[in-house]
Amino acid sequence: MNDFLLKQKLTAFLKEDLEFGDASLTPLPDHVIEGTFIAKADGIVCGLQVISAVYDLLDGAEVELLVSDGEKVAKKTELARVKGSAAVLLSGERVILNLLQHMSGIATKTAQAVQLLADPTIKIVDTRKTTPGLRMFEKAAVRAGGGFNHRMGLTHGIMLKDNHLALAGSVGKAIDLAKQSVGPMTRVEVEVETESQLQAAIAHHADVIMFDNQTPATTKEWQKLVPDGILTEASGGIDLTTVASYRGCGVDFLSIGELTNRVVPLDISFLVNGAVKS
Repeated sequence: MNDFLLKQKLTAFLKEDLEFGDASLTPLPDHVIEGTFIAKADGIVCGLQVISAVYDLLDGAEVELLVSDGEKVAKKTELARVKGSAAVLLSGERVILNLLQHMSGIATKTAQAVQLLADPTIKIVDTRKTTPGLRMFEKAAVRAGGGFNHRMGLTHGIMLKDNHLALAGSVGKAIDLAKQSVGPMTRVEVEVETESQLQAAIAHHADVIMFDNQTPATTKEWQKLVPDGILTEASGGIDLTTVASYRGCGVDFLSIGELTNRVVPLDISFLVNGAVKS
């Protein structure tokens, strides 16, 4: 993740939590303490960069990372040890845990999808179905889990979906208009739902064709019609229960929205040394 953008985001998150100080710490002595971030479930860890970044913004702490992003960890694995002011460590722990748990949950789900598909010829990619404000974090987590990023935003390639096709009048017109408006470095992708739309997308030289809401069988048949040089993507209705059925279908990408919009956070705790957790 970009350090500059990361610090901007974290500053806003910390301000939301700490704008008027940490009332819980007011009656307690502030001295140097040590603590540990610990996984409470098996999974793929992601977001460790956040620990140091948050504490740097809160006047600093010593951080020792014990694992790496993308690493598979078991329950009770120590992820990081920290040492610093009690006010710093405790005031920053919730922002850290919220992001660490969320990102690790995404990385874990992505790794599960890659494992279930079991087809190294197909890349699993995310979508723009991300939490507003958290896209950078969520897409980094997809990469940590073994997936790949689709567009980061609307400026990163043209995707012509049903509404765009309706405005243009047809698949062919939409592709022609798009290619006239962009330079050679910008890919034009078009979504197709029928074989006639697929043929039009091929005839008008789309860079990428998305087979939208098609069965694995139809996806495999349509893939045979696409000439070399045009990338293909399958999307719609693909999740952990269906991803394996697309194994061997021939497309370049499978896009899965639930990687980022249906996330179970990985259970992670922060414990000060000597604390007893009930």
